[in-house]
Amino acid sequence: MWFRDQATTWQGFSWPEFDWKTFARQRSPGRGSGQRSSFRDFTKRAQRFAADEGDLRRRIWRTLKREAANIPFVEDALTAHYCAFDRNTPLYVKLALVGAVVYFLVPDDLIPDSIPVLGYADDAAVLAGVMKIFASHIKPEHREAAQLMLERMRRA
Repeated sequence: MWFRDQATTWQGFSWPEFDWKTFARQRSPGRGSGQRSSFRDFTKRAQRFAADEGDLRRRIWRTLKREAANIPFVEDALTAHYCAFDRNTPLYVKLALVGAVVYFLVPDDLIPDSIPVLGYADDAAVLAGVMKIFASHIKPEHREAAQLMLERMRRA
């Protein structure tokens, strides 16, 4: 009630009278009304959703992969990923590449990715810097694997 009392003191504010009895009758219909049928409809929809859960999960992942393939610099991030998890890559290179990929993936970094143009600028700079420093460790196989994965993601 405090808000209602406070609101009535505001200049030009009028609190409409509300008929609680009519509202209560509309909200709780008696037996034999449409409430049971709407519950049955809800139950049928829930069962259908549970039966199609696998299909829904596949469609969600397919859409996510397709959208992720359009993120800028994702090919470089995938290349860094494949290089980082190559057994022949030295540990210090792996650490730097994984750090760059994680920095690329985390949305709240130095410049948040939600800022339209500048959001990915710091991500691109970190990724490009690490890729340039450790270019001698990035093999053509890593780039090919990244391109194949990107194509698969776009086809999904």
